[in-house]
Amino acid sequence: MPDRLPDLVCAELNQPADPRAAAMAGALAARYPGAARAVLFYGSCLREANLDGLMLDFYLIVSDYPAAYGRTWLATANRLIPPNVFPFEHQGLMAKYAVLSEADFARLNSPAADNVSVWARFAQPSRLLWVADDLARQRVVAAVAQAAPTLLSLARPMARGGGDVLGLWKTGFTLTYNAELRAEKTGRSLSIVDADPDRYRRFGEAALDDGLPPSPADAASVWRRLQRRGKRLSVLRLAKASFTYAGGIDYLAWKINRHAGTRIAIKPWQRRWPLVGALTLLPRLFRGGAIR
Repeated sequence: MPDRLPDLVCAELNQPADPRAAAMAGALAARYPGAARAVLFYGSCLREANLDGLMLDFYLIVSDYPAAYGRTWLATANRLIPPNVFPFEHQGLMAKYAVLSEADFARLNSPAADNVSVWARFAQPSRLLWVADDLARQRVVAAVAQAAPTLLSLARPMARGGGDVLGLWKTGFTLTYNAELRAEKTGRSLSIVDADPDRYRRFGEAALDDGLPPSPADAASVWRRLQRRGKRLSVLRLAKASFTYAGGIDYLAWKINRHAGTRIAIKPWQRRWPLVGALTLLPRLFRGGAIR
């Protein structure tokens, strides 16, 4: 009998998305001829009927970083602190896209990942909107199919009283939100599951039936390491984005205001020196609870 979870993942990835998002994915892949392998659409915009005025989220999967950038510092930055993140505009829509190699995408969805950022997102719904060939499709499905088992295996020892599969998901998402700098309202991690409980029950039961990776003997210490590393990586990625992402500090303020209900206004000097400006925001945001 074939494993159930990869079949569910494949079916979900192949579901249709907004045609404008699909066109954007194709235009994004065209910017990386010979390197682009797949484009995935994910995040809250998947649930939106009107994409105008929103910031769409994509992952661009490439064969490797030299193929994507040539032998430039961007390839080194993407390898050392993945992913690189860039803005993108197409036919009136705005997006940001993260770049990962096929090898890094597979690793960062698996229990071998040293941070939660990729598997925490791809344990949630996503769409495969552009793919180079059938081999690239197979590799994306195999990588994404690791995300839910990774999350659930790490969450299981931390779930109080075991709980049902939805409780396991909620425990996992709560832990992942605490392992990154997040600008989200309290309870956001729980609302992910509540928005589509049937989906999470089906995926969770399939992951459990197929068999989860072994849970760590000391899960609490693993999560503490993930939290410490996740916070550090968030700051490092923020610093890197000040060089790779035009207008990155304005996007940072927009995202925090949207998710945390704040009214942060970026000053001209912060735009002039975005790295210093972004870092000076952090203590204020921590004190106010806008990010955790």
